[in-house]
Amino acid sequence: MSGLAADGDLGRLPGTAAELERGVAAGLHLGGQIHVARGGEAIADAAFGEARPGEPMSRAHRMLWLSSTKPIAALAVASLWERGRLDLDDPVARHLPEFAAGGKEAVTVRHLLTHTGGIRMLDTGWPELDWDAIVARVCARRLEPGWVPGRKAGYHLTSSWFVLGELVRRLDGRPFERWVREELFEPLGAASCWVGIPVARLAGERPRIAPMYEVAPGVPPRELPWLGDRHLTVCSPGSSGVGPMGELARVYAMLLGGGALGGRRILSAQTVAAITARHRVGLFDQTFRTRLDWGLGVIVNSAHYGDPRAPYGYGPHAGPRTFGHSGARSSTAFADPDAGLAVALAVNGLPDDETHRERFERITAAIYEDLGLAAPGA
Repeated sequence: MSGLAADGDLGRLPGTAAELERGVAAGLHLGGQIHVARGGEAIADAAFGEARPGEPMSRAHRMLWLSSTKPIAALAVASLWERGRLDLDDPVARHLPEFAAGGKEAVTVRHLLTHTGGIRMLDTGWPELDWDAIVARVCARRLEPGWVPGRKAGYHLTSSWFVLGELVRRLDGRPFERWVREELFEPLGAASCWVGIPVARLAGERPRIAPMYEVAPGVPPRELPWLGDRHLTVCSPGSSGVGPMGELARVYAMLLGGGALGGRRILSAQTVAAITARHRVGLFDQTFRTRLDWGLGVIVNSAHYGDPRAPYGYGPHAGPRTFGHSGARSSTAFADPDAGLAVALAVNGLPDDETHRERFERITAAIYEDLGLAAPGA
């Protein structure tokens, strides 16, 4: 099955390669990228299938991360916390006074990071509006009726992440997208990654970005209109990350390394421990309609609740401390501290929710089984 890879080698993960190939054959995706590392050793760093019809996927292609972007914003806020610029339990309005409008004066930074803030609005205006207009729209939003911040949970798709990005801008002075490049991606050797591509760089980057396709049985893949100028250049801290999965995996390798990678320290070990601990436990998520546990901007493995249809899981063999985030029906990136494992995976086909969940369940299970990490009888 190692012949599946268009660029790189999947020979050490034969079961995983078989599942990826199964998805291509079934029309669930044209191709994708996968990076798997254990104990700091790269087990696989490969691209497979096609980026576009007739164009082989390469490891240098930039994948659309969608909500797998969210932990990047969480790390930026954690860095401000570590540097004493804010406290997790600060009301957001202490740093962003206009956010207090609409009954939101008690919403804290921690509430935003744990999706307990009560501003699940979908109409942020992105990408048609510019950054300032989006932030103003979110700040003017009323708290959801009956919502007690911190006592009720519901996944925020993008709204709260613009606020977190604005906290970075106001407390550091640099736009969020610039902070991420200078303080995270470039120090980690992930310079092909962006959360908002500068207009001056767009022409050079666009041909390297793999499109996303909506897929369904019996019909040709339909390219989604997500490579437009504004989708790529107007920063959305919760959804507009792009880059090779091998480079996103370096973020998780850094977290497994206690905040350091390749001699560069990004965060302290204490901050990493705080980010990845369970800050929200057992709450029913009003958006996903199931129970999920959260760290600070990351989902901590919630398989113990026993809901087989829960979204954004890490497969049947992941350890209880596994943390990370997934993107809608197409990507996941996570770290399993007990196994010393870092995984970043993205494909360019979006099937229905259940088909995708089953697809990634099989792929993530195969990774553990290929590496001998599955419990006997599991």
